[in-house]
Order: sequence, then C-alpha cells, then structure tokens
Amino acid sequence: MQLVWLDGTAPFPPAACALDDPPGLLAAGGDLSLARLRAAYTQGIFPWYSDGQPILWWSPDPRMVLRVEDFHPSHSLRKRLRQIENAQKRGDFSITVRVNCAFPEVMRSCARKGAGDQPGTWITTEMIAAYERWHRAGQAHSIETWIDGQLAGGLYGISLGRMFFGESMFSRSRDASKISLAHLVRFLGRQNAPWIDCQMETAHLASLGARPVARDAFLGHIRRATSLPPIDWARGWLDQQGVIHPDA
Repeated sequence: MQLVWLDGTAPFPPAACALDDPPGLLAAGGDLSLARLRAAYTQGIFPWYSDGQPILWWSPDPRMVLRVEDFHPSHSLRKRLRQIENAQKRGDFSITVRVNCAFPEVMRSCARKGAGDQPGTWITTEMIAAYERWHRAGQAHSIETWIDGQLAGGLYGISLGRMFFGESMFSRSRDASKISLAHLVRFLGRQNAPWIDCQMETAHLASLGARPVARDAFLGHIRRATSLPPIDWARGWLDQQGVIHPDA
C-alpha cells in the first residue's frame, strides 16, 4: 500500500488504508487548518511529525483509549486527591485545578517535556499555532494543576461532541499532571463522555487504566460520540476564575 499525499482540500483516505510499516501512518501533506483538523479527528486521524518533516497523519491499530470507568489512580494519588478536596472545603486553595487559564503555556510545556519527561518533539511551532487557534474556537482545552499560584502540571486535548481526544501532559511537580487527569475523568463521566483517546500505547498510560482497542471499534465509537451535542465545559464545574470544584 502506498502513502497518500494530500494536496489542497483533498480528503483523507479511509483509516483502514494506514500502512503497516510504520504502523498507522496514513497520509502526508495538507495543512493544519481548523477544517482539516476537525475532519481528521472525527475520522480517527491525528497529526504527528517533527520539524523538517511534512505533516504526517496517523491512525494506529490498535488505538490506546482510557475509558473513564477504568481510570485507576494509585493509592498515593487517591490520597493526594482527598487531601486537595478536604483543603478546598476548609477554604485552602493552595492547590487548585483550573481549565483554560493557561492553554498556550500548557502546550509549550508539553513541547519541552512530553509524557514520561521526554521532549514532545511532535509539538512543533506550527502545531502550537494551529491548536491555539482551535482553543480560541472553543474546542481545544487545557486542564491545569496550580500550586501556590504557579502552573505545576496539566494536559490539553480536543473536545468534539462527547469525545475528548487527549494530546499530551506535563508535570513540574509530583503527580501534577495526574491530578489534572483525575479531575478531567470525573468531569467527563458526569458529562456522559466515556472515552478519552490516548492515541499511542505507553506503559505510563496503561498504569492509569488505558487499554488498546481495535481501530474499527474506536472509529465506531467516535462516529457516534462526535455526532452528539458538545460537552458543556462550564456547567456546575467552574467558578469565575476557572477553578474546578469537583463536588459541584
């Protein structure tokens, strides 16, 4: 099977046309316009490339997915989450989780330190600009852990319909990105958005409960999920400063 080159507004080939070597590579070229990106994600495709390469589009089989019901925080993380909730009830907001208060900084921090503390070399300057435009359009979101007024960790991703496509996370303090993920999982469960796309399989994601699913099953789920009304990112969850109140 030959790699497809995207010219202009040419549509993506079916995800089933992805190569076996390298596994999941589907197409090259095109652009990072919002229309192109939305079309990609609703078809189970995402861009992943490094500086100096053309835009590369991927749809791996299997696909790594975290079902919110399968999220498995460690004992120490569960204890930390209880401590944060109890502190907030006492009026102590030295550790808070916020939404969309520092999206550009989250993306740039992920580019410097990706999941597992490896540089996020696929988060190019071109991608940062494109996803910031997507953020301003209201479909790219960051979930952030703040400690003593400083951004300590977080993650970002894409929200289409009732589907959240996770992109990357970073930590500057122990468990900071996992605290953000735990709050996201709880919120998505309340919004009837049961899956988080994790794209590639890693031991780190598996330790949190993520599992690979067949591409056909993943595509069937996102066709249904992205056709549903969008997630309400504010209802009963955020105050005017963007602070998450998990029991609201």
